[in-house]
Amino acid sequence: MNYRRLGKSGLKVSEIGLGSWLTYGSATAEETAQACIRKAYELGINFFDTSNSYGGAEQVMGSALKAYPRSSYVIATKLFFPQGDGPNERGLSRKHIMEQCDASLKRLGTDYIDLYQCHRFDNDTPVEETLRALDDLTAQGKILYAGVSEWSAAQIADAASIGGRLNLRPLISNQPIYNMFERYIERENVVKQCETEGLGLVVFSPLAQGVLTGKYKPGQAIPQESRAANDKTNGVINSYLREDVLACTVKLEELAAELGTTLSQFALAWVLRQPNVASAIIGSSRPSQIEENIKAIEVELTDEVLARTEEILSEVSGFAPLR
Repeated sequence: MNYRRLGKSGLKVSEIGLGSWLTYGSATAEETAQACIRKAYELGINFFDTSNSYGGAEQVMGSALKAYPRSSYVIATKLFFPQGDGPNERGLSRKHIMEQCDASLKRLGTDYIDLYQCHRFDNDTPVEETLRALDDLTAQGKILYAGVSEWSAAQIADAASIGGRLNLRPLISNQPIYNMFERYIERENVVKQCETEGLGLVVFSPLAQGVLTGKYKPGQAIPQESRAANDKTNGVINSYLREDVLACTVKLEELAAELGTTLSQFALAWVLRQPNVASAIIGSSRPSQIEENIKAIEVELTDEVLARTEEILSEVSGFAPLR
């Protein structure tokens, strides 16, 4: 496994991370989920990502990681989405941040969170209030670093300016969606802004919810055991199940075969070509998927291959930012 610094911080995370969105605590049985987490750890993955809004994922991940030395892994979780019906049970207010941090610590069964992330931007709370709360949690030792997820370039620049003026500990990461089809962070200056402000990228859905594994073929029925066939998880993936997208994946898979690699390994290597991407977060419902995907760190992409990739991807358009 290779490790990269997360932004300008000294924290190092594995180039492949393991996430729990739409899998652990919901669609995947707990025993299988724990087996995946153990396999990831054994293969050198040290970055594990979850959220208070991912069903029972925090409990599953915390339980599985408890078998290992706490200093040997980086656990990241998030808050923003509603945790109840009350007006203060959502967002990034000081009240919600403080309460949800304690709740996540309890579910994870740990004394501190390595990376605590704002899952979305909160238009109803002053950024200063959010940043001060995160800074206080860091001072208390409940979190070690703070980051954001799906913030725009302007929001990241504004937060960096406010934090600098108030002499607060800086944010170190942004977690956007990023894959061969979802590329708004390139178009909308997010990559460059993160580099400017010292935030590293830990990207989710690098395999486009499994479409970039090649399991879905144009004109063919959806595989019965796939995420797209599961009513609990198919809401997100449906946006990719278009004939032009699937036809594109066939060509990408052929290019990957020329390189002697799988489509998923190729797609992950493509994401990791960005120097400021510290980790590509994969999901997994089987340990064998992790074994395959981590081989992406061995794939080298030449300028010629990248140019051919762009030519193939130019046939697909229409994806918008996830908000």
